[in-house]
Amino acid sequence: MNTRPPIESPSSTVVLSITFNDDCSCFAVGLNTGFCIYQAETCSLKTARDFNAGVGLVQMMGKANYLGLVGGGRQPKFAANKLILWDDQKSKSAMDISALTPVRGVQLSKERIVVVLQNSVRIFKFAKPPSLVAAYETANNPWGLCCMSARKIAFPGRMAGHIQLVEIASGNVSIIPAHSSAIRAIQFSRDGDLLATASETGTLIRVFATDNCARVAELRRGIDPATIFSLAFSPAGTMLACTSDKFTLHVFNVPLPKRAAAEPADAGTSEGDDGKGKWGILSKIPMMPRVFSDVYSFASAPFEAGEESLIGGLPISENTTLGTSRPPKGVLGWINGASLLVVGAGKDARWEKFVIQDGPDGGRTIVREAWKRILGNN
Repeated sequence: MNTRPPIESPSSTVVLSITFNDDCSCFAVGLNTGFCIYQAETCSLKTARDFNAGVGLVQMMGKANYLGLVGGGRQPKFAANKLILWDDQKSKSAMDISALTPVRGVQLSKERIVVVLQNSVRIFKFAKPPSLVAAYETANNPWGLCCMSARKIAFPGRMAGHIQLVEIASGNVSIIPAHSSAIRAIQFSRDGDLLATASETGTLIRVFATDNCARVAELRRGIDPATIFSLAFSPAGTMLACTSDKFTLHVFNVPLPKRAAAEPADAGTSEGDDGKGKWGILSKIPMMPRVFSDVYSFASAPFEAGEESLIGGLPISENTTLGTSRPPKGVLGWINGASLLVVGAGKDARWEKFVIQDGPDGGRTIVREAWKRILGNN
């Protein structure tokens, strides 16, 4: 007789995915029962749709009424290999795109639809019906990694550790050899001028200029390997936040002087908190290992992971349905130059707001200002 408790009761609501819109004013959650959209700064509910079936991914198109939906969970609403373009104003599907393999990720704009598969990325013109513009092979990409700015699209290259940077207008492709191991996280700055990358090793974050693919910064999260959950630039691009399975939020200065001078909204850099002085005099001794001279975060704080054991989960493989692997944690979104959110999925899905403040030592620190359970009962 099986006496083990069920992983989740049939009636329980579980958050399967979290995504922010372009300016982080809203975030969408895919549920095992439908989807919801929340106002980001206060975590107040804006929209709820009950399908009585699972949505493994919800991607917003800015503030427009179109959403990209992919079925997920143990009882998915849609087939795993189909992207549904949902018109929320009319509460119905406007069009769909089918693939031969499960959809892993989606990016939307008013001109383009980007469908991310396990080993390829397909770019469509936003039209009815959608027309295929280009297709690119990638290294194994189970996490559906892809990001899009107004001018460019970035996703893993054919070789592990490489990034393909596609210019939307011309279709020109640049290859960035970003890391020596597989890519685990990528993100553009809001203006699209910078691209941050992290590998599955999770010790170093690299920042590249998208106009010439030059590496402009290298930031050290830590010495021990970690799984990077999320990367996010502040609105002005002068700071970069990172979360990992160490359940610590790190905030780095991005050492680009022209940006710091031009964008005071991100509070600039206080003397002594640039992340270079972590090891004191050791960082100035010649021939010391590079970890002593690397740029570290100027502030860090723990965030809540919730009770992952309540969800269980499967390793991601080619046939894994969205929402049946480990729920995403530590998803980042900046709401202004000094405040950012960390949101996690699962049964105990949580929204946390962190604020950067002046510290007692003249530097800066980060503190948690508020938190809520997304599904209520906090």
